[in-house]
Amino acid sequence: MKKDLLSLQLKIIPEMLELLEKRYQILKNIYYNQPIGRRILSSKLNMGERIVRSEISFMKEQGLIDITAYGMRVTKSGKEILENLTDFIYQMKGLGELEEKIIKKLDISKAIIVPGNVDEDGSILKEIGRVASSFLKSVVKNNSIIAITGGSTTAEVANLMSQSSGKSDIMVIPARGGLGREVEKQANNIAAVLAKKLGGNYRLLHIPDNLSKEAVEALLNEPEIKGIVELLKKADIFLYGIGRADEMMRYRNLPAELIEDLEEMGVVSEAFGYYFNIKGEPVYATSSICLTVKDIAKIGTKIAVAGGRKKAEAILSVLKSGMMDVLITDEAAARGILNILDH
Repeated sequence: MKKDLLSLQLKIIPEMLELLEKRYQILKNIYYNQPIGRRILSSKLNMGERIVRSEISFMKEQGLIDITAYGMRVTKSGKEILENLTDFIYQMKGLGELEEKIIKKLDISKAIIVPGNVDEDGSILKEIGRVASSFLKSVVKNNSIIAITGGSTTAEVANLMSQSSGKSDIMVIPARGGLGREVEKQANNIAAVLAKKLGGNYRLLHIPDNLSKEAVEALLNEPEIKGIVELLKKADIFLYGIGRADEMMRYRNLPAELIEDLEEMGVVSEAFGYYFNIKGEPVYATSSICLTVKDIAKIGTKIAVAGGRKKAEAILSVLKSGMMDVLITDEAAARGILNILDH
């Protein structure tokens, strides 16, 4: 009855949902970036300072935020409102039905969709991370071995995982090596952070990207690395991010000739060291991969985390590869995937 009443209100006052979404977006950004100043918040939201100032004044009067010399913080009451708003917007936007469509059309076991678009609101990345960390915690068991890749989204999963000590003998292992820039997004660092949050152990895998095939093979024969890779192949949970091929080829500094060849092959996505075309076929593998497609297929729970309308095609290609059981994404990417499938 309550949902029917809200649906009726939205038909009579359609701008109500728009206002709610705006306030939800502002409150969420304050929560994930607190303490934060008004100007920085305005910049993050790409919203005029006058509008932000007005909304902040309203939230302060309602007791949803505190304003200090260090910036704004969400109050306990504000956090409760934020949680309720998340559920409300999820229902009003029909995201449950959207999840069912994704599951049915792509034959996966579970889809979790958060409201919004990472491309327009950076806090959505944190929201995907929060939801994914909660789901991951629900499937971790005693003696679980978790394989994890690097990237912005998997880093948020580790950062937003709540402290836990309920399970024993958990092992977290980076699914591939990688040393260099942006250490906080490297799989080794993410594995260490996640393991500590889960009260488990971790191993590090030092195999830099862009090594020659011969150099990688030599490293893989080192007893310590060989032992880690053997353990990695026993993983029962695999958590990974998905990138657009065009962005990842340049980020990983692939040779110009190789980029040209891969573009001719129609690659659209990159995940766990493989480049896939729109049909979900792996057409190229980087030299530093430690898990083969066959290894990944044997893992019981494969969780992909990625968001943004711009990644819809990339996510769809990995979905078609069959290397995914669970998709955790945002509304924009999910609607983009269905739009591609319908045309």
